[in-house]
Amino acid sequence: METPVEISEPTRLERLSPSRASDYKRCPKLYHFKSVLKLPEPTTVYQARGTAAHLALEWMYDLEPEGRTAEVLYDLFRKAWTEMRTQEDYVDLFDTVDDERAWGVAAMGLLRDYFQLEDPTKVVPLDRELDMLEELEGMTLRGILDRMDEDDDGELIILDYKTGKAPPQRFSEPAFFAMKIYAALIRHMTGRTPKELHLLYLTGPTRLVREISEATVDNILIEVRQLWDAINDSFETGVWEPSPQRLCDWCFFQNQCPAFANGDPREPKA
Repeated sequence: METPVEISEPTRLERLSPSRASDYKRCPKLYHFKSVLKLPEPTTVYQARGTAAHLALEWMYDLEPEGRTAEVLYDLFRKAWTEMRTQEDYVDLFDTVDDERAWGVAAMGLLRDYFQLEDPTKVVPLDRELDMLEELEGMTLRGILDRMDEDDDGELIILDYKTGKAPPQRFSEPAFFAMKIYAALIRHMTGRTPKELHLLYLTGPTRLVREISEATVDNILIEVRQLWDAINDSFETGVWEPSPQRLCDWCFFQNQCPAFANGDPREPKA
């Protein structure tokens, strides 16, 4: 009989990505489930759509400008999904062929709407799918940026594609949290601070834009340092406090969360 392989949990934070920083900021227990215990989550049709759409958009910018048409983007999406659909994460995603077809038709609608956000024949990306791993102020930060452009004045613009729905303008600031970290990484790598952050939401479609400054980048680094230290404190103490909130309704781990062991903690007590 083979001896079971024990998987040891990490004892300290080694690197941090914007998405994992967002997890801890939202709920330390969520971070614990996902990044420490590494509990599996089922892939959703929305995640599959986002991955395939990102691949299609990345590949489209491998082409000469005149080749960046809607029909070409649709074909690239089909190619991406053909490569993805036999992978373990996606193979059982749809119950029927009709469900898969309806999902594909809806995805094509999102890609069509992308052309309302910008004309890809006029875009000259400076970089795409930029994988950044930087030692920054005693922290190891890693992020993958969808795209970086230069405007007519030579200023850097960093962009991220989103296949979900844009938040209302007055509630949109948290959506830029990851982008600010990307801006800090870009500044560290290049010595240049991006001028603007752009979130391109295909559902809508909507483009959200934020101007940033040196102070913005300095402040996000202070916040990330605080998160970095708080995560290491949780490693040392073993305490990963849940943070009950509205978003718990969409959390896959709610049934495993101690905060919900005796009912919904968000409901007023009698």
